[in-house]
Amino acid sequence: MKTVLFAAGIAALSAMAPAFANAQTQPAPLPDAIRQQGFVRVGVETTYPPMSYKDPATNERRGVNTDLLAALSKEMGIEFRYEEMAFAQLIPAVTTGRVEFNGTSMTDTPARRDRLTFVNYASTGAQIFTTVAQQRGATQAADFCGRSVSAPRTTNYPRQVEEWSNANCVAAGKPPIRVIPSEGATATRTDLRQGRADGAVLGAEFVVYLSQQEPGTYAAVGTPLTRGLFGFSFDKAQAPLRDAVAAGLTRLIANGTYAEILKKHGLEHQALATVTIDAGE
Repeated sequence: MKTVLFAAGIAALSAMAPAFANAQTQPAPLPDAIRQQGFVRVGVETTYPPMSYKDPATNERRGVNTDLLAALSKEMGIEFRYEEMAFAQLIPAVTTGRVEFNGTSMTDTPARRDRLTFVNYASTGAQIFTTVAQQRGATQAADFCGRSVSAPRTTNYPRQVEEWSNANCVAAGKPPIRVIPSEGATATRTDLRQGRADGAVLGAEFVVYLSQQEPGTYAAVGTPLTRGLFGFSFDKAQAPLRDAVAAGLTRLIANGTYAEILKKHGLEHQALATVTIDAGE
């Protein structure tokens, strides 16, 4: 359960699909209470592109999670009813039974598993990026030893950058990466664009989205400094529903739907080859 294989790309994932066919025996049954209810209540947060966000032109939900949940609802044969809320409300909503599960990208961590259980469906990580104008030949994270990066203070990114820097810059006799804490993702991009920092650190998926929105402006520097797992989260009492969702996702991997969705949003390199439960480190 703890082994997670990361696809190098969509072709590799598609090639692996037949291996999952044998896992598609009988779908994990939905709990009787859910069947009787006739729908599943799903908590969603819609401010984090490209995972889940609002189309400014139509105010409709868009993103990886939006497409994946729609496909999962169809695959499982039950309606999903969405309740939008702030990220801070998601865990209380799950643990108090307001919703059956959280359909927002939440990083699976041991601390969160004190209260929750996760179905892991994509990888994530702290990604250094910069503007093309400020790249100055940097192609890997170690090229930022001695340079500065801006990162939101409300995330784990400042700590993760410092830890990575100590292990890979300082330990190699190089100057550390200097972290400039910001007040959020927008402030981080402002620091970068206005030259207050040489680079920035945000989630790998968000860097992909920024590059799509402003082609030719940003450049990712190497691979993510960390490797985490996004998961849909459930109260531990909802383990039977969790297993039904995991089985549905496994079938979406096998039939190619999952790969198509991640490719549509440019996140094929963050695809998982197999669904896991509570595998975040």
